[in-house]
Amino acid sequence: MKKKIVLPTDFSKNALNAINYATELYKTTPCEFFILHSYYLPGSNKSNLLIPEPTEKKLNEVKERAEKNMEILKKQALFNEDHSKHTFHFLNEFGSFQKVLKKTIEKKDVDLILMGTLGETDDKNTVFGSNAVNTMENIRNCPVIAIPNNIIFKNSNEIVFPTSFKINYKDNELATLIEVSKLMNAPIRILYVKNNEEFSNEQIQNKILLNQILEATNFTHHQLFNMNMQEGVRCFAQSRESEMIAFVNKKHNFFGSVFSNPMVKDLGANTNIPLLAMHNSKK
Repeated sequence: MKKKIVLPTDFSKNALNAINYATELYKTTPCEFFILHSYYLPGSNKSNLLIPEPTEKKLNEVKERAEKNMEILKKQALFNEDHSKHTFHFLNEFGSFQKVLKKTIEKKDVDLILMGTLGETDDKNTVFGSNAVNTMENIRNCPVIAIPNNIIFKNSNEIVFPTSFKINYKDNELATLIEVSKLMNAPIRILYVKNNEEFSNEQIQNKILLNQILEATNFTHHQLFNMNMQEGVRCFAQSRESEMIAFVNKKHNFFGSVFSNPMVKDLGANTNIPLLAMHNSKK
């Protein structure tokens, strides 16, 4: 069965770069890629009476523009090369980005989202654009890989995986981390930022379980002391020139501690590396 991957596009260079990244990462894996573009006009959902409902002429114009841009995208050399293991589907959908994305994930039974972090209209001084941040935070049933602007695919030297050992991970929650580690032949560096408290019995058991889940990969354990998680991850990744960071976003608590605004700014300004956000298992 082919892996199903959604590749959102706003037809920007960053989006195209992320598509290239995906096809290279999964070049040996049978995949169905869904190139997804959403188009929308304010007032379409009729929830804000202060914004006039768009006319049919305006709706047709934005639809035609999206279809024209998708036809231009299809002519890119990337989609006309020999991809014996890859199938491409091009989707233009009307609606807000997050709603269209969630609908596509459910309808196509998607396994992964891989997207660029900046779009055509995003502030170039912002490391992670709003669509990327919202997707990593709000899409709960599908892992997300976010690729910063101008990051060209290469096998990562290592994947940093920060953890508090307070989460009881499940095999399928970490399946994408294991998969990417194997595809890139990249060792996993498990990072624990230790403060004064001793390991609880729960943490000890969770560490044992994590070791069992990652048994088929190359991984090592690392500790930093007396700093917060954001600073620890940044310092660790910078000092080692790590080329990917992965984490589990579970019930928003750990996501909030790792993926805060200062963390985003630090990563973008100093390391500029891809992020893999994994979430709660599919029900």
